[in-house]
Amino acid sequence: MNKLNRDFYSHDACYVAEKLIGKILVHESNDGLTSGIIVEAEAYRGPEDKAAHSYAGKRTSRTEIMYHEGGLAYVYLIYGMYYCFNVTASYPGKPEAVLIRAIEPLEGIELMIRRRKISRVIDLCNGPGKLCSAMGITREHYGIDLCGDELYITEGVKDFRVKTSERVNIDYAEECRKFLWRYFADGNKFVSKVKENRPQISTDGN
Repeated sequence: MNKLNRDFYSHDACYVAEKLIGKILVHESNDGLTSGIIVEAEAYRGPEDKAAHSYAGKRTSRTEIMYHEGGLAYVYLIYGMYYCFNVTASYPGKPEAVLIRAIEPLEGIELMIRRRKISRVIDLCNGPGKLCSAMGITREHYGIDLCGDELYITEGVKDFRVKTSERVNIDYAEECRKFLWRYFADGNKFVSKVKENRPQISTDGN
């Protein structure tokens, strides 16, 4: 399966988020290979997006990788417990990213089960913290090149009808919380258990 190249990521986060639905996230770790079909993603569009870590041009040791080229891993910790995996988008100096919220497990399911310590496949990766735990993605992967050979994304195996909704858990973002920048595979049972909020069919990635 062909890996996505740099050009794929060199677009705004909304375009990348929509196009990532149906693609395959792969992690080749020392423990073994795991992979899953991306079924849910959220776009964060940098300085003008109050929900983005880089809002108003904020540049810290945590957000630094967002200011680099598209196609790098932006991994951070939330609640002091869970990692979130993001894909940088756009071009150097325009700090945008896409949060991968859920995947449909494909390969290495037994390894995912051992990591998560649960037996229900449906619950392995239906949330950003869950998928990082199942896929073995940690802060050590911050900044890794997704065009490399360890953690990467390939062309997909399924064509999904993509729908949009408001993003999740960003009530602090004022008017930006209403933006329909969450993209998900319509009808896929591995999408995180979140009430659909004014869903619409996405047709142009913008």
